[in-house]
Amino acid sequence: MLSLSQIPVAASDLRAQSNDRAIDSLLKSYADNGAGAAVLVVRNGRVVVRKTYGLADVDSQKRITPQTNFRLASLSKQFTATAAMLLVKDRTLRYDDSVSKILPNLPAYAAGVTVRHLLNHTSGLPDYEDFVPDTQTQQVHDADVPALLAHATALKFAPGSKYDYSNTGYALLAHIVERASGERYADFLGHRIFRPLSMRGTLAFEDGRSVVSNRAYGHRVDSTGRVRRTDQSNTSAVLGDGGIYSSIVDLAKWHRAMDRHTLVSAKEQRLAWTTPTLANVRKIGYGFGWFVDEDRGMLRARHHGESRGFTNGVVKYPDSKLTVVVLTNRSGGRPWDFAQKIAELYLGSAVQGASPSWRP
Repeated sequence: MLSLSQIPVAASDLRAQSNDRAIDSLLKSYADNGAGAAVLVVRNGRVVVRKTYGLADVDSQKRITPQTNFRLASLSKQFTATAAMLLVKDRTLRYDDSVSKILPNLPAYAAGVTVRHLLNHTSGLPDYEDFVPDTQTQQVHDADVPALLAHATALKFAPGSKYDYSNTGYALLAHIVERASGERYADFLGHRIFRPLSMRGTLAFEDGRSVVSNRAYGHRVDSTGRVRRTDQSNTSAVLGDGGIYSSIVDLAKWHRAMDRHTLVSAKEQRLAWTTPTLANVRKIGYGFGWFVDEDRGMLRARHHGESRGFTNGVVKYPDSKLTVVVLTNRSGGRPWDFAQKIAELYLGSAVQGASPSWRP
């Protein structure tokens, strides 16, 4: 006969089994012999779910494991933002520094843009990708972005007056990290973030200079239903907005570090999860590398990531120490919806009703 002390443990086990089945049901479309997915749930600093589905490479039939490194796409922005925050902490950079003074090769119309504007997408700078033709085969790099911006003649709006999500800001931030630190962006992230956190497989991928171990390749499903490898685009070499590869093993370390304020203080991290209010008194819903809002009285931080062959989502409830990451190596789908549904499994009775939806 079970003692009273055993009953909560048994109930907890039953909940875990139920959550596992629910997650498997959500991700069943990735569990066949096509491109797959990896799921991570971290709660109170402990990994409670680490599950993988499908193939890292359809051509070789190599399966995804917890160590498989996916291209994070725009989930990379949280690392670029943290790099800037570390430089502010070092007092080698300020949020209100003029970007043009750091990068003097920017067009004259960028004179009023600050580092803070880049971080929260309120710069008014056009998206550099608008000036890269689909037919171009030469890879674009972060340092090429100022020249691409010269194709425009003006800002889209006055800095700080509006919000407009754009990859330009984070490409320039990577370039600024290099200027402020005197190091290559990839090297700075390596010695200030990845190595201190023992994220041994994570890197900002530089073609010809670095190798991604345990690599997932991107795929798409064509009109016949066949899964084909489609891994890189002509902007894949731009690092600051989406060029980091990582696994759910390493991302567990990253999110624990955020929860424990290992790299930056609680006050500094809270700034990354604070959305500014513009002159028209409208909160924009974006901090530093994170979309932020409130879900039934709780702070919710989230992001999507979409790149050729990869689609990802993360949702984080900092005050509940709950994080869910869903990485996939297939174009299309809505893994951010899966991440939200999984988070709600673990929030359980702490919340009532459905969470407000979020869309990229």
